[in-house]
Amino acid sequence: MKINVEVDCTPEEARRAMGLPDLSPVHERYVQLMVQAVDKQGSPEALEAMIRSWAPMGEAGMSFWRTMFEGGKTGG
Repeated sequence: MKINVEVDCTPEEARRAMGLPDLSPVHERYVQLMVQAVDKQGSPEALEAMIRSWAPMGEAGMSFWRTMFEGGKTGG
């Protein structure tokens, strides 16, 4: 026997139904701090250093980011 249950709700409704905390203020603050950090960096070298700190696996992670940014510049 197979029973399927489909629930149609928004992520907010699902969060409330499961009793999870609302982290929207934390997310908004994090995004605000990241925007400020990028605005203050100014130079490409500083931006690279910031992204390098995000990249897991050292040079392989940086290669991934570099490929993504180069793809965005060329439109492909």
